[in-house]
Amino acid sequence: MPVPVVFGALALVWGASFLFMKLAVIGLSPAQVALGRIILGALTLAAIMAFTRRHWPRERALWLHMVVVAIFFCVAPFLLFAWAAEQLPSGLSAILNATTPLWTTLVAVVALRGERMTLWRAVGVLIGAVGVAVVIGIGDVLTSAEFAASLPAQLACLGATASYGIALGWMRRFVTGRYRHDPVTLAATQMAVAGVIALLLVPFIALTPVAPDVASVLSLLALGCLGTGVVYVWNMRVIAAWGAVGASTVTYVIPVVGVALGILVLGESFALHELVGALIVVGGVVLVQWKR
Repeated sequence: MPVPVVFGALALVWGASFLFMKLAVIGLSPAQVALGRIILGALTLAAIMAFTRRHWPRERALWLHMVVVAIFFCVAPFLLFAWAAEQLPSGLSAILNATTPLWTTLVAVVALRGERMTLWRAVGVLIGAVGVAVVIGIGDVLTSAEFAASLPAQLACLGATASYGIALGWMRRFVTGRYRHDPVTLAATQMAVAGVIALLLVPFIALTPVAPDVASVLSLLALGCLGTGVVYVWNMRVIAAWGAVGASTVTYVIPVVGVALGILVLGESFALHELVGALIVVGGVVLVQWKR
């Protein structure tokens, strides 16, 4: 497929992930959805490794680093997003997911050598923070019971994106450029570790009764096999063709896809302050990534 088509498929699947989560938690618990997608993603990437005859890494240090990455890039954020999916519109979760580059910048400045908080970055982070406040409806904090009810779920989404930022910072400091493995192998290694952690957690948090229907089962399969598996291969192809900066523009498309699918498929409403806040967040992300 042409690279623009691959990019579109990547944006569609990642944007649809929030719809899939919303549908999956109808018949499954949030923990079952989160751990299920991790296990399915790990199996999918392991199959790709076998099919393409790639070799698994042998460096013990790399596997140890992947434990940290798996926790902060998979287990923790997936659990938080799945829990939030029970309470928030899928489009709102997609918008809050767009804050990931802001958290990644903050982590990089604090933890990575050579990363500085430039004027553009500082302005971008501040604008992004204002956008988040607008998205979550901070102006209604004293008057809206709905705001108080939804705030924990919205904070869970922000906690998930902060977790992504930590994982990406850890990858850049301890993994990127240090090991001679292609992105698919690294992604499969990360998901294999996450899959083991998920299996260990299943007896403790994912054995509650379920009432799955066709939509929830198909959504979980799409979420795991596509959204947590195949897309890593697609993303690698886009990075190879367009570079990391070009590939990162998918960040701007995901909220659009997530909101559109929430409205078209689930009939979700979309408040004006969410649209305004989303535009402000994207503006902040643009400034943060401007130099790159």
